[in-house]
Amino acid sequence: MKWGQRCLSRFHVLFTLGLVFTLTTTTLAMKKDDFKTCAQSGFCRRNRAYADMVTETGDSFQSPYTLITDSVRTEKSHIYADVKNTESDILLTLDVYVLQDNTARVRVNEKQPIKPRYDGHGKHTLQAEPVLQEELDKDDVKTSPEGVVTIIMNDDKTRKIVIHPNPLRLEFLVNDSPVISFNNRGIFNFEHLRTKESHKPKMIQHDKDSESTEEKEAPWESGSWEESFKTWTDPKPNGPESIAMDITFHDFGHVYGIPEHASSLSLKETRGGDNAYTDPYRLYNTDVFEYAVDSPTSLYGAVPFMVAHRVGQSAGVFWMNPSETWVDIVKSKSEEKSSVQKVLSFGKKSNDKTSTHTHWISEAGVLDVFVFFGPTTKDVIRQYTKLTGTPMLPQQFSLGYHQCRWNYINQKDVLDVDNQFDEHDMPYDVIWLDIEYTDDRKYFTWENNKFPEPIKMEQVLDSKGRKLVVIIDPHIKRADNYRICEEAKKDGLFVKQPNGNDYEAWCWPGQSSWVDFYNPEAREWWKEQFTFNKFIGTQENVHVWNDMNEPSVFNGPEITMQKEMIHHGNWEHRVLHNLYSLLSFQSTSDGVRERTVVEHRPFVLTRGFYAGAQRYGAVWTGDNMADWEALYYSNPMSLTNGMGGIVFTGADVPGFFNNPTSELLVRWYQAAVYQPFFRGHAHIDTKRREPYLVPEPYRSMTLAALRERYALLPYWYTLFYDASQVGTPMMRPMFMEFPDDESLFATEDQFMLGSGIMVKPVTVEGATSTEVYFAGDEPWYDTLTHAIVKLTGRHDVNAPLGKIPAYYRGGNIIPRRERVRRSSHSMKLDPFTLVIALDTQGYAEGTLYVDDGETYDYGTGAYIHTKFNYSNGALTCENIHADPNSKAAKQYAKDMKALRIERIHILGVSKKPNGIQAESNDVKENLVFEYDTAHAKISIKDPKTSIAECGWTIAVA
Repeated sequence: MKWGQRCLSRFHVLFTLGLVFTLTTTTLAMKKDDFKTCAQSGFCRRNRAYADMVTETGDSFQSPYTLITDSVRTEKSHIYADVKNTESDILLTLDVYVLQDNTARVRVNEKQPIKPRYDGHGKHTLQAEPVLQEELDKDDVKTSPEGVVTIIMNDDKTRKIVIHPNPLRLEFLVNDSPVISFNNRGIFNFEHLRTKESHKPKMIQHDKDSESTEEKEAPWESGSWEESFKTWTDPKPNGPESIAMDITFHDFGHVYGIPEHASSLSLKETRGGDNAYTDPYRLYNTDVFEYAVDSPTSLYGAVPFMVAHRVGQSAGVFWMNPSETWVDIVKSKSEEKSSVQKVLSFGKKSNDKTSTHTHWISEAGVLDVFVFFGPTTKDVIRQYTKLTGTPMLPQQFSLGYHQCRWNYINQKDVLDVDNQFDEHDMPYDVIWLDIEYTDDRKYFTWENNKFPEPIKMEQVLDSKGRKLVVIIDPHIKRADNYRICEEAKKDGLFVKQPNGNDYEAWCWPGQSSWVDFYNPEAREWWKEQFTFNKFIGTQENVHVWNDMNEPSVFNGPEITMQKEMIHHGNWEHRVLHNLYSLLSFQSTSDGVRERTVVEHRPFVLTRGFYAGAQRYGAVWTGDNMADWEALYYSNPMSLTNGMGGIVFTGADVPGFFNNPTSELLVRWYQAAVYQPFFRGHAHIDTKRREPYLVPEPYRSMTLAALRERYALLPYWYTLFYDASQVGTPMMRPMFMEFPDDESLFATEDQFMLGSGIMVKPVTVEGATSTEVYFAGDEPWYDTLTHAIVKLTGRHDVNAPLGKIPAYYRGGNIIPRRERVRRSSHSMKLDPFTLVIALDTQGYAEGTLYVDDGETYDYGTGAYIHTKFNYSNGALTCENIHADPNSKAAKQYAKDMKALRIERIHILGVSKKPNGIQAESNDVKENLVFEYDTAHAKISIKDPKTSIAECGWTIAVA
């Protein structure tokens, strides 16, 4: 949701606020000049200029940062020393930590700052304090006569950290080859805190005339102490305080991550190169209206985590800093060496590999970077989520289809939509309410004329196992006799102005203030607001949507909060801007979770996010357009979010703004079946477009897509469980499953769902065929027809409007539930269908995870986790529960004993079997089956085998 378009229907409100403008819904688009470029952001401009100066100086330049070699000390797995800036004589501290699981941490701070620099975000970003590697042996840390410090990280000596002293440079090595380097190009820059009186701007030689020069302040130095953008002025009371570091990924031609941008999966160059951007990627949570695609512009979320991949190796870095951050990316071929390197490599054949050079620039804080050695992409993501938290395991209903629009106008409207889904046999799980349900935009209230009996409405939904989601934003209307506002004012829970008064600005309610979620008392107070005796009119099947929490401020610079505003602890907003959305998300999620005596997993959707948001719920990609380009970019955006740990993600279907054609609507629903978060949403000015309103034949095609989503819920839930354990996203780039196929490293228009399903959404208008890349050397099977596809490489496949190209991967077993139901709740006791897609050796395996789908009882062991294996013509199962003999595990297995497999499809069987027999507890039974010669498929009817108790075998003779 965005202020511009909504104000069209509330023009009189904005007129009274002084926001007078002329707009039409057909001409609205992202106003790029509402948002800064790097050149308009002083600290970005200064650091880019510094990088240019270093590059132009060439080999004669030497970084001024030098390790003081006699200060190096080692304590357990912590190496620390002092670093001197030889230009300013300022001392910095360097801390290098060797952590468990092939991970290192590097921190740089001022040794004696004139005041503390902000360094308090780790306790919110990290789920726990990082664990050090076991104490290093004396021989693991060595210092050469030249002062080079070498740290051996592991027993087999394959991973090392090398600290070069003069100039300071850090190398991270695998098998003695550098994988990642810090300050390899010499553009590390740490702006120490200072007073305005002691500030010495950078001076440059300026041609005074043809015969003389003079020193003049560098033009990029302007704005160090005060900066203007449009009508706003940022006073910058602490002056320049940025940090910047160049990080090189050696021999890596592709890097990924740093969501959120409407950009490509493989990140583009930003300073020259083919199809490059001209500005860095920006990480600064903003409310961007009708955002542009194929752009490095910042959007609603910011995760400063980047993954690099090449054949045989993946690595990554997490730049833990929640202030405004920019990332430049350039690439170079390996033969582009310095003159010294060229001499040393004379006569040697160039391997012509591409390296990626990144330049990270943050406005404030300290340098705090984690380095992940992999070796695979899945390992890098596991290492990252081990620090920031694995994704939460959501309630099962949240994996179903969600129906939303701005706005369902009243209680009758909600229940009419609910009934229409039933009348058209369309499954859905959740219906949503946007801001119009509130009393005059006052959150935690109801508009009584429109929603006179919300509990009765919720009970009707609950009787069908369905949920309601309501929107709650962090801006609070400044109004008398409004309990929420009065309590927050009285207890000082709002963000403050520098003069100590509450910060006030404009958002949906008009004049508003923003809850200071950095204040622990404010977080506790916010959580309490979700209890049923305070949020009157809600019950357990009501969940929450956090929007506008970047935070969005209608009359603020770049549609957000001024940076000089003050949070708890007297910290400026500038130092923690991106953290704001994480803390609001956490507080809401905790509040929904803690509102009942027996805690249920909360469902909360957020628009703004930062690293660690995966611990609290789902994210969507914001206010997109109903057009083909937006459909295309929904895939790389969701893939990139997943690469950043934000795995529960999706886009508004079929686009928030404007009216989609029926063809676009069908194609978008087909694609969203295979994206983690599946919500239909629409702008208030669009025509009603609930899927049952689409004319035939499009309605039947949309229904087929919805039913496929529900059939796949067991597979989805199992993938979500896996993600909650190790962080691996459900929706994966192709290269994550085929890491040695270089032709897939930039593929973003097809993807894997888990390891077992490949999907190629159709994103071109009028297309009846599309090109699919069939990777690997195992067969693929059409998910609709089960026909075997023995192709490798790129091939055109038929894709008429009623079909999305999706394929089971040979070697996988996919659990499904195929009975038609109205919601996921109705499916809880339904039997399962197993699709066994055989590889070339006649083998397949897969897992199934089941719990109650609601509570945290799985944490005590109340779940089923089964592995299925098909080998040598026999299907068996294995209990892979972490503690199968625990009381909770045994009781849950007993309770779910009747949960069975009702059908099995075995794909890729070349001839009809003589018979199929089930054996359990020495009892054998011949099973009824059919053989499809055309598709080489066996279908077994009702084998009556339990998924909770193994020990059975189904043998194909």
